[in-house]
Amino acid sequence: MSSGPVIVGYDGTPAAEHALRETAALLFRHHVLVVVVWEAGRAFERATQPIAALEEPPTVLDVRAGFELDQAAYEAAERTAQHGATLARAAGLDAESLVVADDATVSDTLIRLARERDSPAVVVGTHGHRALSELLLGSTSRDLIQRAPCPVVVVRDHRSARG
Repeated sequence: MSSGPVIVGYDGTPAAEHALRETAALLFRHHVLVVVVWEAGRAFERATQPIAALEEPPTVLDVRAGFELDQAAYEAAERTAQHGATLARAAGLDAESLVVADDATVSDTLIRLARERDSPAVVVGTHGHRALSELLLGSTSRDLIQRAPCPVVVVRDHRSARG
């Protein structure tokens, strides 16, 4: 049996909150790591890219603005992760938060963490594509199911469960 925490992929959406609440009873004996994966450097790249309509790149790159945007994105991810851990603790779980930069995709990052932490499971919520939700899983969920080193719990978005 794996000894690490259950990895909960969390992005602050109603679907992620629903997944956390719905699985609390299943996870009550496990330590839970609420993980927000953020795209490090993305804001910096956007702030320093040439404008598409112009043929030449700008002569001055706003490095400071890029850094500040990236820092703000990290801080937002940190707040989201802390919120998810607070929800998990309110549901009776022993939980902590973690913000981690993505490796290549969210699923790649969660899979890496599951391996590193010897996780017994990974939990994610789907974002429910309404009619398509019956036919297709999101790419992150599908990737996790196919490649994770442990069981994956995918919780359908409660809004799509009604229709």
